[in-house]
Amino acid sequence: MNELYWTIAMIAGVAIIIALGIYAGRLLFMLKRQNQRHEAARQQRVIKITESVRVIAMAMEQQQCDLSEGAIRVCNLLNALPLTSPPNFREKFPHIYALFIDVSGFAVLEERQKLSKVERRKQDIAREEIESRHESKVLDELKAIKTYCAQLV
Repeated sequence: MNELYWTIAMIAGVAIIIALGIYAGRLLFMLKRQNQRHEAARQQRVIKITESVRVIAMAMEQQQCDLSEGAIRVCNLLNALPLTSPPNFREKFPHIYALFIDVSGFAVLEERQKLSKVERRKQDIAREEIESRHESKVLDELKAIKTYCAQLV
């Protein structure tokens, strides 16, 4: 009788171990699928952001977009790239980041609308002067930015 209980306990123990192993395997499979979906979504975001950066850079080169507006957009998009180990973009693209920093203090959107026409004009003149100082270096750097974005995809 004692031997029968021992055998039943062993069978139950083996069944529990097999059930836990199957459950753990299922959880690992689900985790792997979730990680794959997460990576695919991250890659899609990288593609979308780099395409946006490329379009803005081309618009800046073709003077369809103000340099300051383009610099703000490009810098914010580069900073939003979901990379595992992103480079220091300020060092990699110093001229567009310098322009970004120089124009980041100006009023935008509703804040700009609240300014008087005189104050808005003063800011526009100051922004245009900053853009003219950075123009040639930023335009040269746009090629490197587009090349970098092409390498990410």
